[in-house]
Amino acid sequence: MDKPDQPEEPTKPWFASWFDRAEYEIVYGHRDDDEAAQLIDLVEKVVAPHSGARILDIGCGRGRHAIQFADRGYDVSGVDLSRQSIEDARARAADKGVQVHFEVGDMRTTFCEGCADIVTNLFTAFGYFDNDDDNSAAISAMSSALVTGGWLVQDFLNADRILRTLVPEDERKQNGITIRQSRSVENGRINKTIRLSSDSLEQSFSESVQLLRVDDFDQLYRGSALIMHSVFGDYLGGPFTPNSPRLIMFSRKVR
Repeated sequence: MDKPDQPEEPTKPWFASWFDRAEYEIVYGHRDDDEAAQLIDLVEKVVAPHSGARILDIGCGRGRHAIQFADRGYDVSGVDLSRQSIEDARARAADKGVQVHFEVGDMRTTFCEGCADIVTNLFTAFGYFDNDDDNSAAISAMSSALVTGGWLVQDFLNADRILRTLVPEDERKQNGITIRQSRSVENGRINKTIRLSSDSLEQSFSESVQLLRVDDFDQLYRGSALIMHSVFGDYLGGPFTPNSPRLIMFSRKVR
């Protein structure tokens, strides 16, 4: 007797698996802690959080920002979909001797109600989803975590600058591995293919991020009781322009 056909396993979106891979660290392990410190300086300048303020870092990755916030005396939690990232973040916090509560979670799901004075979502840890409903769900969950009057800080890419300065291909070597990156823009997204090769390795990974702009975020915020307060274009607090390297938005919860 023929066996019935087995249903195919649903394909995971790229962000559900890529950040758990060891290869991710090969590609992105060079990220700059000084840059993270500059952004935290900017948060402190704009928000002026009190000592021990509760900070929730959504999409915290391997804890680069969360650990520095904790080192400055804040009560910090970090949430990320990647289990490997959370394990690495816990290990890094332990090495630094700081207390951070790290937890695996999906940014579209409410982490808590009114548990944070500040919610951060940094270094383009957004825009991964395929539809606006998921974006709205994520912003709503971030807003739900805030107390009334609390701050949401989002650090995103500058879509207009990306479009103008896009490098279609580049290549570099890292620890004996050749990293080739190809980029293209299609349907309002920047898509990247990353190929890793060596004598014993040949792998390919993909990333895709929506090219969201200030007006897109403003609309999302207004649907979740958030009002945009300030917009900056770099980690030193420079004004946002079409040429700015970043889009950094500070918004407050109004109810």
